Amino acid sequence: MDNLPVIAIRFALYADLMVLAGVTAFSLYALKPEERGTVLLPLAKPALLLSLLGLLLSGGGMIALVAAMTGTSLWAVDGSAFREIVTQSAIGSAWVVRMVAVAIALLAALGLGRTPHLARYCLLASAVLAIATLVWTGHAGATEGWTGTLHRLSDIVHMLAAAVWIGGIAAFAWLLFQPLAQQSDAQIRIAHRALEQFSRVGTLAVGLIVLTGIINSLSLMGLPHPYALFASRYGQLLLIKLALFAAMLMLAGVNRWRLTPALGAAIANGNPVPALRSLRQSLILETSTVLTILAVVAWLGTLEPIMAYG
Repeated sequence: MDNLPVIAIRFALYADLMVLAGVTAFSLYALKPEERGTVLLPLAKPALLLSLLGLLLSGGGMIALVAAMTGTSLWAVDGSAFREIVTQSAIGSAWVVRMVAVAIALLAALGLGRTPHLARYCLLASAVLAIATLVWTGHAGATEGWTGTLHRLSDIVHMLAAAVWIGGIAAFAWLLFQPLAQQSDAQIRIAHRALEQFSRVGTLAVGLIVLTGIINSLSLMGLPHPYALFASRYGQLLLIKLALFAAMLMLAGVNRWRLTPALGAAIANGNPVPALRSLRQSLILETSTVLTILAVVAWLGTLEPIMAYG
């Protein structure tokens, strides 16, 4: 696999920033004000750790990118080449904005204890901005003209919608994987209500992912010949991504139409434990699928698209 350090850091950075933005957004739309910042979904420490990790990954990612562009190792990156790329390229400008945005997110995370309402919105805004800058590290950043502008805007929406989805999964992992003996009836009811709220927001996110995914593909490749999809590594990975996304939609459908109503009925009957276990199993599968999709996306961003093959 070519450019393994770049791919690995891209994967980790995508996951880090999307969880940061998505969990913060989840706490705003799925929880009531009095429920935020409690043991239900503590945000301060995770946000602080994710922001620090985001700074490290973004810095390391830029070093890995410069190393790949100049054909050197990570430990032999030339300082002048690094400065030139940072100061004279769109990728470099986006990186500077991202570093500033993640630094603001770090400050906002530190402020969650003193001014939780303002800090939470600042944290979300800075994380959203940081995700938006990732567009310039992929194919959309190299697309020119009005098509390029449309591609970048579409890609930003695509990534933010994915962040909502991924953040929701991360939030439910915290809510549902606490020891059952430590979960009160009130906590389980809140988790069920949050699941119902997320199902509505998640439906919108999925719709945006599908729509912007089509726009991105048409902007980048047009309508490729089916043979090109199977004959090239890019096409093969794209097909794998689509298959994984379809599997994720199936799991999400099971969660929304079967498991979430089953939890509601189980709560009413006073025995939610079996329903919670079923949700946990589904969440493990969904998390594995999402992480695999992110890994494929990180790899795709380092390959030439199908159009380059003629």
